[in-house]
Amino acid sequence: MTAEAISLATARRIALAAQGFAEPRPQGRVDRRHFRRVLDRMGLIQIDSVNVLVRSQELPLFARLGPHPRSLIGEATRAGALFEYWVHEASHVDMAHYHLHRWKMAGDHKWERYFTLKDRRPNFVEEVYKRIVDEGPVASADLSERVGKKGTWWDWDDAKVALENLFWNGRVTVTRRSSDFARVYDLTERVIPAEVLARPAAPERDARKQLLELAARHHGIGTLADLTDYHRQKNQPCRDLVAELVEEGVLREVRVEGWKQPAYLHREARIPRRITACTVLSPFDPVVWNRDRANRLFGFHYRIEIYTPQPKRIYGYYVLPILWGDSVVGRLDLKSDRQRRALLVQGSFTEPGVPPAPLADDLAPELHDMARWLGLDTVDVGPRGDLASTLREAVGHYARR
Repeated sequence: MTAEAISLATARRIALAAQGFAEPRPQGRVDRRHFRRVLDRMGLIQIDSVNVLVRSQELPLFARLGPHPRSLIGEATRAGALFEYWVHEASHVDMAHYHLHRWKMAGDHKWERYFTLKDRRPNFVEEVYKRIVDEGPVASADLSERVGKKGTWWDWDDAKVALENLFWNGRVTVTRRSSDFARVYDLTERVIPAEVLARPAAPERDARKQLLELAARHHGIGTLADLTDYHRQKNQPCRDLVAELVEEGVLREVRVEGWKQPAYLHREARIPRRITACTVLSPFDPVVWNRDRANRLFGFHYRIEIYTPQPKRIYGYYVLPILWGDSVVGRLDLKSDRQRRALLVQGSFTEPGVPPAPLADDLAPELHDMARWLGLDTVDVGPRGDLASTLREAVGHYARR
């Protein structure tokens, strides 16, 4: 039986609808109900600490809800709706899925530095755990044994390695300190609600299968690699599970125009007639976090130049893709200048064939909304990029209205 063929444009609309972009933004006050709607669409929110514009985990909410109280993630965590774990990298995760990740907590992480520590200091992890039991939550700085200046981002001392292994094991859980966003480690039973911990852990095979179904729901449509990537699973243990989901009617195998690999459509996926969004996306938004998928869906080649030496950067430091309708049509290099209270558009670029004037007219109110949301007074568009002059004019015209 030949798999159904789906056009690339249809696949884009399915994917964006699954992520909530077919729904209108709320009018009026945004509250926890709206946050819950976004979380149901995404399942998790990837965390990144870079704060040149705003921390990345806040951007997916802005893209879907517009201006909203920036306290929503913290409030949801304190209310027991979110927990943090290594899922799609470090992520805020729906608490309803906690039992699906406990199988991973059963073993030690494969970090070489943990096993090195275990050889050098066999009792050190337990000593750190006992301190948390006896004295309460700690940040890694509270236990640091470092002498001298820290090196690279991953230059962890022994205390940090011990804490991260306890976190991976699920013996401690983390929250975030509001003052500096540092992880604070505490006993899991003091953070995760008792009723959540009382729920039996899903066996590995069942958990993997449920995570694949969730990934298909959140993506709407995707290849095997797309589905496994959502929760950072391996392809090999998931192939038969995807086949089972197809056999059970949860997924349908389809062919997407231009894709070399088979794709899988979730049975509840929506196919809207059109998408009318105009916003910028976090580098870690599920729409674009898988660079291969972003290229296949949107013809958009994207990399985070934050990790690229300045002389080799093409577009800028903190570059966000522009979602316009059902396409990713360009990128903006954005920065919050908090001292001047200005949102800086340091570079603005379109993809080939994108009409600059209508795009700029749609982006102008979005940038003003973002500035207001971040407590900034103005939007300043710099000269770099093919969209710059047109966008500057549109932003200025909108400000004068």
